[in-house]
Amino acid sequence: MASHRRPKQPSRARISVLTAAAATAVAISAQAGAASAAPKPTKDQVKAQVDKLNEQAEVATEKYDGAKEKQQQLQKQVNNIQDQVARQQAEVSSMQGALGQLASSQYRSGGIDPTVQLMLSSDPSQFLDKASSLDQVSAQQTGTLKDLQEKQRKLDQEKSEAQDKLAELDSTAKELRSAKSEVQQKLAKAQSLLNSLTAAERAALQAAENAANERASRSAGRTSIGGTTSTAGAASSYAAAAIQAAESKLGSPYVYGATGPSSFDCSGLMQWAYAQAGVSLPRTSQAQAGAGTTVNGLANAKPGDLIIFYSGMSHVGMYVGNGQIIHAPHTGAVVRYESASVMPIAKIVRI
Repeated sequence: MASHRRPKQPSRARISVLTAAAATAVAISAQAGAASAAPKPTKDQVKAQVDKLNEQAEVATEKYDGAKEKQQQLQKQVNNIQDQVARQQAEVSSMQGALGQLASSQYRSGGIDPTVQLMLSSDPSQFLDKASSLDQVSAQQTGTLKDLQEKQRKLDQEKSEAQDKLAELDSTAKELRSAKSEVQQKLAKAQSLLNSLTAAERAALQAAENAANERASRSAGRTSIGGTTSTAGAASSYAAAAIQAAESKLGSPYVYGATGPSSFDCSGLMQWAYAQAGVSLPRTSQAQAGAGTTVNGLANAKPGDLIIFYSGMSHVGMYVGNGQIIHAPHTGAVVRYESASVMPIAKIVRI
């Protein structure tokens, strides 16, 4: 006999799960459709994003520069301390050897009582002379032991200092690698954005960059800004010399971490230019911001002053007059003149 039982109805819980799953699928599909329908960034939007990434890369570059300089300084300190440790160890070892020989000699000669030695001596006066010498040797040994203790204490201290510096050096090396990786990631992301543009759009952006670079390389721009020589009214004779040095590098490529003479990053150019004038500057833009006297406002700036940009003081250029700076802008650009107003000014410093 055929069964007439009705099929089991799905539970309310199962219906709810299926409904939720269906709703989720519809939402995901809608999101995917919206994503695929999202408008492609325009050339100008891509440029704005790339400029922002270049700014972030500049921040990371200054971290890299600072870590690299610290690493070099620490390495010199470690080398000096290790040389001191080696010399001190040689002195301690020599003193330990001399004291060991003296102790061994006294042990061998001290096996017979001095009174018996006097009785057995064929020349008592000679024995007395020797006894007097032994007293002097004993006094000398005591002084040598004190010297040895002091040298050993100093040696232990230098070894401890060397270990601390080595640990700091290792930490700085990690910081250096991290900053370098951050720079490379920012630059790679910027390049990826540029690659998303059409060939015509990329060509247009490159043409604009080339035009800016070309303006910086014109011979007229090498000697004048707005019709007046860029060294006129310089803050000092060495500021004028630094300007001339920087201008001699117009057209040189920006390379992060570079300090010349054929390529530069922003702070590297400032450091190199002032070095040609006989003035030593710190390595990073942040440190350069504290290297001189603060100038109140662009209106009071003189050629040769350093202008530090952005709240984090991550970029620096050299003022050349008429509201212009000479600087190494970013990856893909060259050393060139630019308006000081293209970036937010954080500080102006007179060297």
